Amino acid sequence: MGQIKAAAMNFKTPFYVIHKNELDDNYKKLTSALEKHWNNYIIGYSYKTNALPWIIKHFDSLGCYAETVSEDEYELAKLVGVTKNKIIYNGPIKTKESFLEAVQNECIVNIDSQREIDWLDEVKEEKKSIGIRINFDIEKMCPGQSQCPNEGGRFGFCYENGELGKAIKQIREKKVNISGIHLHTSSKTRSLDIYRAIANVACKVKEEFSLDLDYVDIGGGFFGGLSTKPQFEEYISIMEDILSKSFDKKKTKLIIEPGMAVIGAPISYVTSVIDVKDTEFNRFVVTDGTRTSIDPLMTKSSYFYSLIIDGERIVHPKQIISGYTCMEHDRLFEGNNMPTLCIGDKIVYDKVGAYTMCLTPLFIKYFPDVYLENNGEYQLVRKAWKPEQYVMNSMIED
Repeated sequence: MGQIKAAAMNFKTPFYVIHKNELDDNYKKLTSALEKHWNNYIIGYSYKTNALPWIIKHFDSLGCYAETVSEDEYELAKLVGVTKNKIIYNGPIKTKESFLEAVQNECIVNIDSQREIDWLDEVKEEKKSIGIRINFDIEKMCPGQSQCPNEGGRFGFCYENGELGKAIKQIREKKVNISGIHLHTSSKTRSLDIYRAIANVACKVKEEFSLDLDYVDIGGGFFGGLSTKPQFEEYISIMEDILSKSFDKKKTKLIIEPGMAVIGAPISYVTSVIDVKDTEFNRFVVTDGTRTSIDPLMTKSSYFYSLIIDGERIVHPKQIISGYTCMEHDRLFEGNNMPTLCIGDKIVYDKVGAYTMCLTPLFIKYFPDVYLENNGEYQLVRKAWKPEQYVMNSMIED
């Protein structure tokens, strides 16, 4: 706290801080778990979770592949210097041009739609190899844990209704090698049960369709950086127990695509109190931060936070900590029986690295500064946007 307190007092708020040692320590726990339980693996860092250029380049330097889900992300990976065959290309919105290039560059490409199967006819390389995403009923296997219990997931080819079998048949008729399967699924719980189910489906599909696979891609979606939640080793150990019954560790790579698990915990957001006002109903503490910068979808009910204040303060029974926007629901938390906050006090929100920088809207204020903290030293890795950056690619009438 001492290091971030000094930064909070010296830098213009609001700003994000990437804690490099925490990031690297968390990543090391992940690689240690993989090396122990499946020492033939690829880690693909999920660009959609946080594609800040410093972050994606750092994960590249650690040996990660770039896990991309659009032409923009695919081109971003190339722009920051990711080796062309170290890109994983997923998702339903690939363009034809980038899809063909990725397949021909021997990227890991996981097909998600019928049109991608049709595009295979135009791949010029004699040896064609792709992966395929599997859609399966995770709710049936893990009741109450899926994100869409009544509607089912929308990505990949459905196993239960035969669409997966039809897709595999089509791909084989085109004399294209199916080198891998992709089984990422979203859940409300991130529980070990989800990954037990994924591993079981991988084995079932492999045996039923006689697939000789170079990789099994289980996606991401697991916890990381929280001591009270399942740990990396628990996830990998469970999958090892199941996958090893059908797959040879030496032959088949395990691909995981973490986002939140590796980048969520090591980022903080620092704000200042800019006003305090009393109304008939509440004391409102207004800050120069905003809820949309730490919870863009406004779905969370609580945050990890700490206060930076000087001197002794009387306790106030209720304070509503609010953001700077003109939306009434830009309220971050209710402080009950905590020190009375004053203008200039700082509030630091921790574990806000996932789906924040990439989803924060350009609403009222633009993107804030981002600093890298390394052993107490701070480096600016993204300057705050100004109106000049906002209008940079716009055409304005003379």
